[in-house]
Amino acid sequence: MNENYSAQGLDDAQAAALLQQYGPNTISAKQTPWFVKVVRWLVSPMSLLLLAAAALSFYIGKTFDGWFILALFVLNFAISRWHEAKADQAIAALQRRLSITVQVLRGGSWRQLPSEQLVPGDVVKLGVGNVVPADITLAEAKNLSINEAALTGESLPQDKEAGAIAYSGSFITTGSLLGTVAATGNRTKFGKTVTMVDTRPKHSSLEKDILRITQYLTAVSVLAGVVVTAVLLVKHQGLADLLTLDLSVLIAGIPVAMPTVMSLIISLGVLELTRKHVVVRRLSSLEDLANVNLLLSDKTGTLTSNRITVEQIVPYGGIAETDLMRWAASATTDNAFDLINQAILAKTGELKVSAYSQKDFTPADSKRKRSTAVVDVDGKTRVVSMGAPQVIAALCTVSPAVQKAFDRQVSAAAAEGYRSLALAIGDGTAEHGLRLIGLLELSDTLRPDAKQVIRFLRTNGITTKMMTGDNRAIAARVSKELGLTGVVTAAAGQTASLGADELQRTAVFAEVLPDDKYHIVQAAARSSTVAATGDGVNDLPALKLASVGIAVKNAVDALKSAADIVLLTDGISVIKDAIIEARKIFTRTYYYSVYRISESFRLILSIAILSVATGGFPLTPVQIILLALLNDLPIISLAYDRVHMAARPSVIHVRERFLLASMYGLVGVFTSITFFYLLRNAWHVPTAVIQTMFFLKLTVSGHLLIYVAHTRERWWKWLPARPVIWATVLTQLLATALALSGLFFQGISVRQAVFVWVWAFAWMQVAECVKWLFSRRFDIE
Repeated sequence: MNENYSAQGLDDAQAAALLQQYGPNTISAKQTPWFVKVVRWLVSPMSLLLLAAAALSFYIGKTFDGWFILALFVLNFAISRWHEAKADQAIAALQRRLSITVQVLRGGSWRQLPSEQLVPGDVVKLGVGNVVPADITLAEAKNLSINEAALTGESLPQDKEAGAIAYSGSFITTGSLLGTVAATGNRTKFGKTVTMVDTRPKHSSLEKDILRITQYLTAVSVLAGVVVTAVLLVKHQGLADLLTLDLSVLIAGIPVAMPTVMSLIISLGVLELTRKHVVVRRLSSLEDLANVNLLLSDKTGTLTSNRITVEQIVPYGGIAETDLMRWAASATTDNAFDLINQAILAKTGELKVSAYSQKDFTPADSKRKRSTAVVDVDGKTRVVSMGAPQVIAALCTVSPAVQKAFDRQVSAAAAEGYRSLALAIGDGTAEHGLRLIGLLELSDTLRPDAKQVIRFLRTNGITTKMMTGDNRAIAARVSKELGLTGVVTAAAGQTASLGADELQRTAVFAEVLPDDKYHIVQAAARSSTVAATGDGVNDLPALKLASVGIAVKNAVDALKSAADIVLLTDGISVIKDAIIEARKIFTRTYYYSVYRISESFRLILSIAILSVATGGFPLTPVQIILLALLNDLPIISLAYDRVHMAARPSVIHVRERFLLASMYGLVGVFTSITFFYLLRNAWHVPTAVIQTMFFLKLTVSGHLLIYVAHTRERWWKWLPARPVIWATVLTQLLATALALSGLFFQGISVRQAVFVWVWAFAWMQVAECVKWLFSRRFDIE
């Protein structure tokens, strides 16, 4: 804090009272009340179908069926609400993982506090890249410009002076501020805007694909019901009985559990990523991440260790090493997010030297490429500049011999993998005619896992290219150690016309300027699905343009707020974890959709064909609805299933998926019809017993198909996860117990139940053969 600023800030008691009065500093859009959600569920197509089926059952005198369907209605509601609550809790947990911290003056001392705890009257200070967490009245503004695009749509930063207001949701592009919180949460300008909007989730193309499947199966169910009704009316079946059957077919055919499974698959995957220190801010970005085939990665903190150390001190003009470090410390701040500053302060602490008292300080940014401090040295005003060697040298008056030695030292350091910082001092406050006093050589070592991860990504269809602001020599050394194949190109503002051929042969873009990263991503996005990493405000345009924008651990708050994915730990291995999980989510969804299509196809066609052919009902309405419920339980467990990660970027093969699902479905239709006619015409089993055996057969064979359809491997070589196994076993045992007991419909003997199981298991192997034949025709992950 500026020494001339005398405020002490609020004390803890005042802050606690204000927090209770105003509530936490969070902006919440309009939320749908719980009772509105319940009403929406009650008027959903599935709920209306169940209620209609119950009403018809009561109307035609089947009181037991009516109460049973109502019981299933309540159970279905309870299951849906439970899983919806789990998904909501998962998303809420993710939001808590990405809390912004702010420097707040409380009781006369500065503290790092979560932005949620800010209250009106708090004194805060913010620097470059910080998101403004509340509406703040500025007391001091140094070289301050703020991007207010989120509020005004104006892309150019706005200069701010003391007395102005920095609005919540904007972010600092240059300089720093110190001010007092004027409004928090929904009382801020940004908060008032957000609360006027009723937020609605946006669906990814994968979710839209699932919705298309739902619409398709619904249409098939309706068409089957119309055909069955027309035929059976001609055969003088009762209209009420027909309507009950039609409603039951719709209930069984429409994939009611599909949205729940989709939500669970995604939310569980996101929670798994959170455990691996990855926060997903845009859920649909997981689909894009599964398709990524090009990773444009920063060097520092991602491929290297993100721990900068001062390796060598090179003083000029007879200055001592300790004096050089004193000047270096004077040109820094205690910003915990600036690794170079931290390295310098660590070295001065090791040498037991302290900085001169600062009168003014201008932090480094991507354009100035230097920091500048005006300091008091024994009562005299001096200026010190520290930054990129070529920038500092341009501010100095040096002889040709010194310049040559300086250039040679910088080149030698770069060849050895060091990054150089130059220092110069002068009298007064002007930055010209300065005296060059030395170099600091910094190092950032390669992360031990980086080379292995890049090899893994390459094996799995993802090319890695490095982008760095370091000079070409340093970049070439790191590239060689990493095993990146291709040339090292010095970008330096030359990427606006980057062509496909140059992009293809380049492994590393060195000396990257702020605009270069944007142009590189723009060129790559023409032919690839691109993931790009970044850490600074200047990376925002590039990360917005990439298919997946990834903010690394040490990224500024503004970038974390805008990125699709935020890493909570250093290194490239966490990116590998994110890609693996994204592909698993995609694979779970793909195989789930294959199973769902085939199962609905099998059930609808089997019932429709047998109803038309026999002029009767192969299943009772209660059996159909119970079958749908017993199918939904293990289907939901597929969200927990284990899968192989796809060995290359994932793509939805719509035609092949439909063909595979249809082939599974046709096998099911054929075995169902064969089973039914064998019981009725060959063995002359009573109709009520046939209906119960048919119910058990459809349940058992449907659940066994999960073991076949969830993997491209032979089913016995890759069994489902334990939750899926338990769900299928328990529901099949429950169906068998119901069939044996005769509690809700005609009971069957143990011998008949064993026959059903043997029949279902045998036809499971036929479905396995179909999968093997299909895999020989199509190479689908």
